[in-house]
Amino acid sequence: MPDSDSTSKAKPGKNRPAPAQTHPLGRILRSFGFASAGIADMIRHQTNAWVHLAATAALVGLGIWLDVNRIEICFLVIAAGLVWSMEAINTAIELLADALHPEQHPLVGRAKDAAAGAVLLAAVAAALVGVIVLLPPVLHRLGITP
Repeated sequence: MPDSDSTSKAKPGKNRPAPAQTHPLGRILRSFGFASAGIADMIRHQTNAWVHLAATAALVGLGIWLDVNRIEICFLVIAAGLVWSMEAINTAIELLADALHPEQHPLVGRAKDAAAGAVLLAAVAAALVGVIVLLPPVLHRLGITP
């Protein structure tokens, strides 16, 4: 969750009205609203977010079908959350880089590549967790192993 103080100190503008003296709970709720809008924007505009969404849906479906235990679910949730978090950070870096330096620049390209690489590393790790956790029960369900 973004720091509620950082969002309340943001300069007023088109998307962020001037902050009023509100109750801390109101600032926290507004912060959740900004975070939710960021996630929704990422899903709408980032092609890879659609891949992550499909993978997450498949993960949930498999978890329900296989009736995996709570510990295994925790590993799967952490792995999926890591991928989603890295995708959000990658998106933020790309948007900021494009806004600050719209023309191509080798350092901007390297920064964007590094951020994309972080997503790839997280996705590979998540896929390995998925295989380790889900493959044995899938094989058992299919009658391939005892």
